[in-house]
Amino acid sequence: MKGAEALARAVRQSADRCYAVPGYPASEVAERAGASNIINEKTALEYALGDSLSGRRAAVFVKHVGLNACADPLVHATVQGLRAGVVIVAADDLDATASDVVQDSRYYGEIARVPVLEPDDETLGPAVEAAFEASEEFSRVAIVRVTPALLDADVTDVSVTRNDREGSLADPGLTMAGRALVAERRTAAMFSWSRSSPLNRLPDGGFRAVTVYPPPAAPDVLASLHETGRPFLREHRVLAPPEPTGEPARHSTRGYSRTFCRNCPFRPALALLRERGLQAACDAGCAILAMNLPYRVGIASYGLGSSIAVAATGPGVALIGDYALLHSGLAALIDVYERRLPLLCIVLANNRMGMTGGHPVPDILRYISWANPVVCAADDVPALHRALVLPDDGPRTVVIEGACPEGETHETVVY
Repeated sequence: MKGAEALARAVRQSADRCYAVPGYPASEVAERAGASNIINEKTALEYALGDSLSGRRAAVFVKHVGLNACADPLVHATVQGLRAGVVIVAADDLDATASDVVQDSRYYGEIARVPVLEPDDETLGPAVEAAFEASEEFSRVAIVRVTPALLDADVTDVSVTRNDREGSLADPGLTMAGRALVAERRTAAMFSWSRSSPLNRLPDGGFRAVTVYPPPAAPDVLASLHETGRPFLREHRVLAPPEPTGEPARHSTRGYSRTFCRNCPFRPALALLRERGLQAACDAGCAILAMNLPYRVGIASYGLGSSIAVAATGPGVALIGDYALLHSGLAALIDVYERRLPLLCIVLANNRMGMTGGHPVPDILRYISWANPVVCAADDVPALHRALVLPDDGPRTVVIEGACPEGETHETVVY
């Protein structure tokens, strides 16, 4: 069979859900895998991360330029962690056959500190399963890089036994710097994983690398490799694992965690979420503070504009600011409504960029009127009680309007 069919079968064996943004050379393999077409690649990865929070493995099919759109949640996931495996299948159009640019997806391994595998015709199935296992072992997304030569090649179909592991979210007791240090320690462990992988081998004619990031062999071995695309392995042949030192910083050690301003208008809504036991995917910005004491209603945050799609396949509640919605969450909201996914999307509308200096933000209501949002004043507690409930069918958007208190800053809570 052709490589595209074998790859699709391997993904179907290892994943519970598949998403895609069509584009050569990813279209055929995504279709064969039965992937759902999503509005953009960032949203597709966020859906996959939401599945991961729910304990489902998920794959995302993109072409090389589509990987660029995934960058923000891809990098965030490395530090924030995940539960079930998430794999991006990145198909590189090396000759610009149907693309505007040529690029090599392997370089995202270094940018995002994620494992990258490049299977050949003998390792397609095992490499896909190994990518999911690595995603779970190191609690981050993994990338499988393929090219048209492999997708068009005649390969032998190999059935692979699925071996689910369990990833982990970042310890909520760690500060952001502490989470980054823990992630770096896992990155260091990835180097041993790559060097010891049985997928790499010594066939006639030299070394065959499948786990291409981190570098899988000694510098002298990698120096003479023939590569498809840029000389990634030769450029990285002397790369050493990071050597993080010290203990990960914790809120308890530091003595405090950050929370909302003393007179933040959104405190009644947050208290109601806590009272009702609702957990949310939090966005970057002030919403991320809901992961800390005293509320602890947030379970994960994968970057600006990410909470909507993550919540739609994950906890069912998204907590997002008006700026984050306009920045990059709007496309996800459109996709969620098109699919009628169950979601309570809570927009904290203060008409400003609360984390970056208070710059003004356009009124979002004119841009989301099609969603028929419920609009509540932040201090209208009875209205909040009626609005902040999980919808029975499909999505619901609740816009909570409030003004940030002038001159106040985020408070600290003794930990």
